[in-house]
Amino acid sequence: MGFFSSESDIAVDLGTVNTCIYTRGTVALNEPSVVAFNISRGNIEAIGTDAHDMLGRTPANIKPVWPMRSGVIADFEAAEKMLAHFVRKARGRTYSRPRMLIGVPPASTPVERRAVKESAKRMKVGDVRLVEEPMAAAIGAGLPVAEPTGNMIVDIGGGTTDIAVVSLAGLVYGRSLRVAGGDMDEAIIQYFKRKYNLLIGEPTAERIKCEIGSAVPLEKPLTTEVKGRHLSEGVPRTVHVSDAEIREALTEPIRTIVKTVREALECIPPELSGDIYERGIVLTGGGALLRKLDRYLHQQTGLPVVVADSPLTTVVVGAGMLLNDQSLLMKVTVN
Repeated sequence: MGFFSSESDIAVDLGTVNTCIYTRGTVALNEPSVVAFNISRGNIEAIGTDAHDMLGRTPANIKPVWPMRSGVIADFEAAEKMLAHFVRKARGRTYSRPRMLIGVPPASTPVERRAVKESAKRMKVGDVRLVEEPMAAAIGAGLPVAEPTGNMIVDIGGGTTDIAVVSLAGLVYGRSLRVAGGDMDEAIIQYFKRKYNLLIGEPTAERIKCEIGSAVPLEKPLTTEVKGRHLSEGVPRTVHVSDAEIREALTEPIRTIVKTVREALECIPPELSGDIYERGIVLTGGGALLRKLDRYLHQQTGLPVVVADSPLTTVVVGAGMLLNDQSLLMKVTVN
């Protein structure tokens, strides 16, 4: 019998900012990777979306914890409880022992990968295997990963940007850059401190990025209202900002990502360079949703750039597709 054969088997994209779970042929869960701990009682108040809704609004005894950092486990206890909660929520009441496929960054160490597997095994699941996230993203994006041609994927998550070239069911080149969507949010926070002397929280920064953020000028300018606390006066203030201002705030993290993509293009074998020149680059991950990022990357590389159909779930969909492809699964899983 193959590794995966049951409808109850699951694929997991355990991300720094969001966790996605695929089971029974669909993405059954997509929630923030955050846990709200009650410090005084020593128990968990909320996990996922419920915990995320508390951010910036909790009393001193409730502490939000992000168990993942740069795609790997930073808080083992919180990560295990979060993953167990998500799996129960995605699968419902069942008594089978599911087998699990989990995505990991290509730059994760053997120790970090072993920690992910051990955390999953303690949930009383069956066998656990790992797949590198860019490989899963390439499969989810519909790229012919098993063919002898080069396919380039840039997966911009919340904690890391994974850049990879895939050919013959393997990673010819793989690099994890610790600059991603979270750094864009932090750049917006710092911009408001410098320009407006205004303190805003991460949820507000993320909202601004999603509403009016862009990598190149837009055809129609956008503005939004931002509320925060004035740092010197200590009172609530409201300012109106434009897409041009947020584009300025995002300049540094975007340039860093593009610079790393250019470095990757210089490192790949020349035979695969021709394939990538024809096929272009595929963008996945939540960061791929930033307006005009594909156009900016095209301007900087001269290559065709396309955004995957559902960039937020491309990794977990690709891992889910592997659940039903035993031969490809055997080729792409890692220790």
